[in-house]
Amino acid sequence: MTLLDGKIAIVTGAASGFGAQIARRYVEQGACVLLADINAEAASDLAATLGDRANAIRCDVANAADVAAAVRHCVEIFGVPDIVVNNAGLAYKSRPMLEVDEETFDRIFAVNVKSIYYMAQAVIPLMRERRSGVLLNIGSTAGIRPRPGTTWYNASKGAVNLLSKAMAVELAADGIRVNAICPVIGATAMLENFLGAPDTPDNRARFIATIPLGRLSEPDDVAQVAVFLASDGAAFLTGIEIPVDGGRTI
Repeated sequence: MTLLDGKIAIVTGAASGFGAQIARRYVEQGACVLLADINAEAASDLAATLGDRANAIRCDVANAADVAAAVRHCVEIFGVPDIVVNNAGLAYKSRPMLEVDEETFDRIFAVNVKSIYYMAQAVIPLMRERRSGVLLNIGSTAGIRPRPGTTWYNASKGAVNLLSKAMAVELAADGIRVNAICPVIGATAMLENFLGAPDTPDNRARFIATIPLGRLSEPDDVAQVAVFLASDGAAFLTGIEIPVDGGRTI
């Protein structure tokens, strides 16, 4: 038996990076997965490769109507979700905090934080009716050990890390578990934003030198943790933030 047999999941930001690999691993482990992403074409292309237990929908997670529509679509196609992975995230190119304009600030918090509010509004009532559910929020080591140049991004991920704990406390009585996964920087589309410089071997090496295990995170590092936390094997785990970071936050 696979770890997620018969489970239904929504993964946001599932067209690429961590989200895409989480979706792949969930299908591999027996789950039906709705891939929700603002890039509808890429999400649909990936879903097509994953077979009948995958489906895709365009979703801007910073839009309440889009999030509600994604949850309704999941219910119509597969059923009420057992698992939601709030993975969609946004970063900006590293620069001094006072050089970040208000529009960028607002978009960062809308995508990284308010999206979780919208998803909670849409999905928690369904999970409460069944008295079970798993919410996984993709935080960041930036919310644990912040670096200069990404102050407002760090703050948004600090909010994700803490709100995961607050949600866990409030929702435990409903049988809903909430945990945060906190990756260190990975070779995703956002890498250059974090580096604040071109993605060259030398610039990567300088950052990798701060990670004791000596490499960037890989999508599968995050996906494997997301599988475990969604499984029955993690039934007594809630309200934790797991750094997937090769020792970066030690």
